[in-house]
Amino acid sequence: MSTSFDVLVLGAGPGGYVTAIRSAQLGLKTAIVEREHLGGICLNWGCIPTKALLRSAEVYRNMEHAESYGLSAGKPGFDLQKIVERSKGVSKQLVGGIGMLLKKNKVTVLEGEGQLAGGGKLSFKGNDGKAETLTAKHIIVATGARARTLPGLEPDGKLVWTYREALRPDVMPKSLLVVGSGAIGIEFASFYATFGADVTVVEVMDRVLPVEDAEISKLAEKSFRKQGLNIRTGTKVAKLDRHDNSVTVTLEKNGKTETVTVDRVISAVGVVGNIENIGLEKTKVKTDRGCIVADEFSRTDEPGVYAIGDVAGPPMLAHKAEHEGVICVEKIAGVEGVHPLNKAQIPGCTYCHPQVASIGMTEDRAREAGRDVRIGRFPFVGNGKAIALGEPEGLIKTIFDTKTGELLGAHMIGAEVTELIQGFIVAMGLETTEEELMHTVFPHPTLSEMMHESVLDAYGRAIHF
Repeated sequence: MSTSFDVLVLGAGPGGYVTAIRSAQLGLKTAIVEREHLGGICLNWGCIPTKALLRSAEVYRNMEHAESYGLSAGKPGFDLQKIVERSKGVSKQLVGGIGMLLKKNKVTVLEGEGQLAGGGKLSFKGNDGKAETLTAKHIIVATGARARTLPGLEPDGKLVWTYREALRPDVMPKSLLVVGSGAIGIEFASFYATFGADVTVVEVMDRVLPVEDAEISKLAEKSFRKQGLNIRTGTKVAKLDRHDNSVTVTLEKNGKTETVTVDRVISAVGVVGNIENIGLEKTKVKTDRGCIVADEFSRTDEPGVYAIGDVAGPPMLAHKAEHEGVICVEKIAGVEGVHPLNKAQIPGCTYCHPQVASIGMTEDRAREAGRDVRIGRFPFVGNGKAIALGEPEGLIKTIFDTKTGELLGAHMIGAEVTELIQGFIVAMGLETTEEELMHTVFPHPTLSEMMHESVLDAYGRAIHF
């Protein structure tokens, strides 16, 4: 086996494997090092398996409301282990596909652990126990991130879960407390509540989904409460008392405390970059708040060493990692016209019920930036396709610069908005103005018509509401 490469990628998550494939496509001799699973956390423990679980929840929810569609199917039931096995099967299929893609593109896959050794070298120890030194002109660190833990809230795998245990439960808890109302926490809260768990969500900020537009967060919280979730904002977990098969949680708000006893706790308080045990101390690479410091083309302070994806800082999203990696390796290869990633135009999606999706500035942020804005809104209840689907709950919100017509942000809550958001992503990428959007023909009947109406509403021209 060759030990010398043009490009070495450390970590085979979404950012890593995409970068390696693009590198090989550009004619660079490429290898990728992965200690556990191709696809990383995203495909094995994150993005993909959670969506498989949430799809089961969606189908179950529809079965519960079959009568409203004129259907009868008896009382729905579920088999938790079969739901989990389906989720695992989806991941396994995709991981196998990554292996074939890497092989097709002639990327050398090295199974084991790697550590930067300085001077373009990587110390590699294979899972078979063999050790050797690899060399490369360019080493790209894509080691990803792991669940953040807070003092006193350390997961134990039985009573206090991270996303790993929450993905593969052995029993459906009767009661559950989720700490953190970001995308991970809310998605798990939505899943478990659908299957009958009594779910409490604790958020230290003053609203759920705190990175989203405040108006969207408010609508989301209203919907979650309607579904039976107990939402506790402006609240922190002061203490956990673990028993044989339950946890007593002390909650604190405005100096007052109370206790809640639940079967399980899910800690979803964010993630932190995997910067340990990868040899950074042998290089000039700098870190900040648990992440590697890199410039707009992913270059670190160590010549020939780069960092992409979650380990390089927020937003910690798979699609950001993939695009960042492609930019990095194209810059290395000397591809003309390579532009830095515009992090202000990275979309976010939360696959709870109802779904939430967004891109660009929130209304508050736009006003804080001194922008004179026009706001457009269109509710799902005014859309024929939404009514026909039985999904009348939701809102499309658009934010424009009054002076230039620039689309500053788009924020959505409702059915399939994680698919709809791409329309505004493309519009922002092409620097589309409000006039061009208003003159775009949207097909009827579709949910996408609400996007058009929201733009029209920003300029006082909405038709159907």
